[in-house]
Amino acid sequence: MSNTPIVTPDYKESTESYRQLIASTGEDLDRPGLLDTPVRAAKAFAHLTQGYHQSIDEVVNDAVFPSANRELVLVQNIEFYSLCEHHMLPFHGVAHIGYLPDGQVLGLSKFARIVDMFARRLQIQENLSEQIAQTIMDVTGCRGVAVVMDASHMCMMMRGVSKQHSTTRSTAMLGEYQHNNQARNEFLGAVPKRQPAF
Repeated sequence: MSNTPIVTPDYKESTESYRQLIASTGEDLDRPGLLDTPVRAAKAFAHLTQGYHQSIDEVVNDAVFPSANRELVLVQNIEFYSLCEHHMLPFHGVAHIGYLPDGQVLGLSKFARIVDMFARRLQIQENLSEQIAQTIMDVTGCRGVAVVMDASHMCMMMRGVSKQHSTTRSTAMLGEYQHNNQARNEFLGAVPKRQPAF
């Protein structure tokens, strides 16, 4: 059985990179458990970074609809998985998104798709929160957007300080949420409490 799988041209370069990385540990790339690992890893990495190849127009797909509602819309507990741009280790958690409509609303599933589009890139959580908020503001023309993200970071849990129970909360507030304390407090009061990593 060959340890050089036939792959599409899209994966050849990254597959070879994974072969070299695994070989650098002293592992035997010819042992059965590792024969197809480089190509599997290349395909997994392509999936985890597919957000680079998506556009917001494609993701939203015209799912913006007229609405007279001007009160808080909160979409919560949107799970996400991303890769830290510093160590390329995973971080994962949930996003809570609230916005104040101004004549139109966004289809609910699109919030999850927007989160995924930006999460599936090399990221830091602080920037991820801002990108999601700004995109929803731009797409909906709403009066304000608030994003809270709670995540556990493998770069803190598996290496370095090795704090397995630590979590990180980041926020992004745009529009009315920047200066309207009542709106901000309503949103923050509705967001679920932070959960421990385990």
